[in-house]
Amino acid sequence: MNSPEHADSRRLDRRSAIKWMLAATASVALMERAGMAAEGAPTVGVGYGTDPDLVKIYKPGDVWALTFTDAQRRTATALCDAIIPADDKSPAASKVGVPDFIDEWISAPYPGHTDDKRTVLEGLAWIDAESQKRFGNTFADLVLKQKNAICDDICAFGKAKPEFKKAAGFFRKFRDLTAGGFYSTPEGMKDIGYVGNVPSVNFAGPTPEALKHLGLA
Repeated sequence: MNSPEHADSRRLDRRSAIKWMLAATASVALMERAGMAAEGAPTVGVGYGTDPDLVKIYKPGDVWALTFTDAQRRTATALCDAIIPADDKSPAASKVGVPDFIDEWISAPYPGHTDDKRTVLEGLAWIDAESQKRFGNTFADLVLKQKNAICDDICAFGKAKPEFKKAAGFFRKFRDLTAGGFYSTPEGMKDIGYVGNVPSVNFAGPTPEALKHLGLA
């Protein structure tokens, strides 16, 4: 079964994707770190130069090379949309460029991103292998019920069976990246009702109770 819905997912230009990745760093950092920790000695930074110039138009290969192959991107796109599908309030994650955000994230030379890269690439390989094992097809080509069957086994790290524990660590990291990217977009902010620092004619100020608590009334 083909999945044409993933073929036209929006592609971001490098500058926008990098800017988004840097802006979303704080929100992603607040989420729980990956359960599938890298084995062996921790990654040691060797320096990576200055941060990207966000007013420059970057060409492929500039700043840092991207990671996803076409096949990996297709799997990542399908998984993003399984985590945050379209609904009446907002588009699917891929429609606002979340796979590009994740590709920039795991490709960046910053501390911690190398471990995230290994986690994501190994996890994408696992989920495709598991899809072939169970249903004889790649994850992107499964029907929704089949995708959900695999995700159900790995979506709760604390409850995952031993054979799914490592994959559950991957899913937790990938879900954090998907959510961190999606909810940094205008569409994602609108979905949760965040309006930011905007004036409101209905704002009446702090309540008397709040002012009293602060010693201001």
